[in-house]
Amino acid sequence: MTSPYQDRATIARVLELNTWAVVGLTDNPARTAYRIAQVLLDRGKHVIAVNPRGESVLGCPGVASLAEIDEPIDVVDIFRRSEVAGAHVDEAIAAGARAVWLQLGVIDEAAADRAAAAGLSVVMDTCPAIEWSRG
Repeated sequence: MTSPYQDRATIARVLELNTWAVVGLTDNPARTAYRIAQVLLDRGKHVIAVNPRGESVLGCPGVASLAEIDEPIDVVDIFRRSEVAGAHVDEAIAAGARAVWLQLGVIDEAAADRAAAAGLSVVMDTCPAIEWSRG
């Protein structure tokens, strides 16, 4: 791991957090976001689905944007293309999230730097399921 956003201690801390807003979570079980949301639920996490229609997924409440969440957000888990991830990172900062997790293949160094400068823990280009399997 060469990125400062794949620090083992940071990953371990973020994995302990409870409330995860999953950006890009829809009711399509073929999508990675759906499968990872299920893993989060299996781990006892509180999951909020963030998708354009604000639809509930897997029995989790749904909203159309992070600004609609009326409870503290621990982690914003981003399942969007790298080109649009930065806007979601900025929303996470504005929403007062404690951490942002940019999923495997989602890379935006400038957005990660903004989040870190704002005091958020940042994990980028890896997956919670992979990290849990590493123990």
